[in-house]
Amino acid sequence: EACRCWQLATGSLPINVTLFFEGEEESGSPSLIPFMKEHVDSLKADIALVCDTGMWDSKTPTIATMLRGMVGEEVTITGPSLDLHSGMYGGPAMNPIRVINRILADLHDENGRVTLNGFYDDVVELSDEVRKQWASLNHDDKTFLNAVGLSEPAGEPGYSVLEQIWARPTCDVNGIVGGYTGEGFKTVLPSQATAKISFRLVDNQNPKAIRDAFHQHVISRLPADCEATFKSKDGSGATVMPIDAPAFRQAQQALSDEWENPAIYVGCGGSIPVVGHIKDILGMDSLLVGFMLDDDAIHSPNEKYSLKSFHKGTRSWVRILDALASE
Repeated sequence: EACRCWQLATGSLPINVTLFFEGEEESGSPSLIPFMKEHVDSLKADIALVCDTGMWDSKTPTIATMLRGMVGEEVTITGPSLDLHSGMYGGPAMNPIRVINRILADLHDENGRVTLNGFYDDVVELSDEVRKQWASLNHDDKTFLNAVGLSEPAGEPGYSVLEQIWARPTCDVNGIVGGYTGEGFKTVLPSQATAKISFRLVDNQNPKAIRDAFHQHVISRLPADCEATFKSKDGSGATVMPIDAPAFRQAQQALSDEWENPAIYVGCGGSIPVVGHIKDILGMDSLLVGFMLDDDAIHSPNEKYSLKSFHKGTRSWVRILDALASE
């Protein structure tokens, strides 16, 4: 939309822009990496502009300086060769749901730290300078949690909520399926139980090492007559942006000129795998500027996007393109 505005107003763009649309992110982007490797010369540029992040609040724009990486795993525990009647086999037959529950419970200790072997070995602690900068944002932890029906942080002790989201690795169980879950009641002793697990990674963690550690965690806890099978989702490492580069300073000023409050640098707890691929395959850094709000209910029913975010977001990108052209 910003490019269209430039074309309408002046007949051209202030800089050369290649538009790259990718619609497979939620299904793992199976075509993305092969396409990028095949078209390096066509896609290569000075910097990638990515609009997939959020605002600090409705008046304060942000530039994301880091993204967490991600590893996704689906594990199925199989016990009996078929579903059984618990009145006939309950007791002597191992229940896969019981097995998977124990495996998942063992992923964290009583303080919420992930127990995978070597999970924190490569994690770099935040500098005092960054911790002070984030603390100066005066994030309201209570309001943040209350908005989704929570009251107390459940993450690692000794880290603020922002630090837990932006700079600490995590493990989350995203779903569990097993046995009879329909209407009514059936005393099934199931043949299988499945769980989906995601790991958010921080800078310097190796996705393959985390995946291998998870597989070992599961296999080492299997009792007799049970086996585990894995479906591994594409993994991506964390990314840190070079905020001292001119493009970041220019974008910060352009955003500050458009919005009520000056633009700020923030972390981002989410993962945008294409940003890592852009760096690894094309050798390019990414400028992450987006306009999502905390109440947009991303990935939930009735997801929305503010009209103010759309209109001022478009104007912001118009300004950023102009600022980048002045370099």
